[in-house]
Amino acid sequence: MPSLCRDCFLQIESLTGRRCPACGSPRLVSHPELFTLSIAHMDCDAFYASVEKRENPALRDRPLIVGGGTRGVVSTCCYIARIKGVRSAMPMFQALKLCPEAVVVKPRMELYVETSRAIRALMDELTPAIEPLSLDEAFLDLTGTERLHRAPPAVQLARLTKRMETELGVTGSIGLSHNKFLAKLASDLDKPRGFAVIGKAETETFLRPKSVRLIWGVGPAAQQALEKSGIRTFADLARWDRKDLAARFGATGERLWHLARGQDARRVSSHEPLKSISNETTFNEDTADPDLLDGHLWRLAEKVADRAKARDLAGRVVTLKLKRADFTLISRRHALRDPTQIADRIYREARALFDAVGPRGPYRLIGVGLAEITDDAQADSSGDLLDPEARKRAEAERAADAIRARFGKQAIVKGRSLR
Repeated sequence: MPSLCRDCFLQIESLTGRRCPACGSPRLVSHPELFTLSIAHMDCDAFYASVEKRENPALRDRPLIVGGGTRGVVSTCCYIARIKGVRSAMPMFQALKLCPEAVVVKPRMELYVETSRAIRALMDELTPAIEPLSLDEAFLDLTGTERLHRAPPAVQLARLTKRMETELGVTGSIGLSHNKFLAKLASDLDKPRGFAVIGKAETETFLRPKSVRLIWGVGPAAQQALEKSGIRTFADLARWDRKDLAARFGATGERLWHLARGQDARRVSSHEPLKSISNETTFNEDTADPDLLDGHLWRLAEKVADRAKARDLAGRVVTLKLKRADFTLISRRHALRDPTQIADRIYREARALFDAVGPRGPYRLIGVGLAEITDDAQADSSGDLLDPEARKRAEAERAADAIRARFGKQAIVKGRSLR
């Protein structure tokens, strides 16, 4: 059985024993197709929490939740907190009931973006075929890279996660297979610090007993619809005729027929566009206070702008999201003449959208975003004929960005952000 030591990277054609014969490590991965597969999914382990623990080693052995406020939600949590039942997107009050001893820290997106870019730089050394899904996960196609790196893809991936851990202080789990669908499934099989493989020969056998909940994009509503049709497992799905699935579920049925057999023809695309950048906050208490809401609008606009600038992106549409005390959701959007990444402009557009909504509070949540994302080459190029001072404010903001980059985030703070 071909095997690989994930610590010293020894390639073993026939393994005897449970430890690496060279370094004695038990961190071995074995599979008949280990050295022939080349499509991978890398998923960081509790990314935000890992970065926070790297920044503060005193938190290493403590349960950590990244989120905010008693009425907010968990952005992510470390594995110690997960043992207590805490999960991402869980309401904060529920998480703290399950794990009252947890340390709670607010998300620091600029720090996570910086670490994500460092991880991407390590990936770029392996292959140009990288498709990011978020800050902490990506597909990689390592087909044809073995001659360049003098090692099969499995070895390159083991080296990648080892470098992430030693150089950046974050860990990741690898899924390796022959297509994207199976690679993503595999990366969830062995976490944290995992390395799982699904080969071509075992694909249908592996999938047959699994729940269709594993299919990416099949949420509770879709799962309920499938269950009404008697489809709970991949085996159930595979029994359906292709035409019948298409007739019952439309284009989704066609996709399901292929996935039931482990077929996924999608290529790893490095040009998959980011659709939106947004940030939101949930209040500890419902509020209609105009000054408080205005302060939040500015801070959210600033966070969205920071994320756009960090990725050299801009947006053609500014969006506003409001959730009332009765959970009624209000969404508004406004298209711009040219794309922007300037916090001042995002704030002013979001404020205008907010004013147009009128006095419909109190609110429990507010969010600001950019949509129709593009690169920043044309960002804020034409100015605003109705606001001659807009260009000057944009120049002042970029100057302030340069000062913060040199002297720290708190070197310059807008007065309205203190509301």
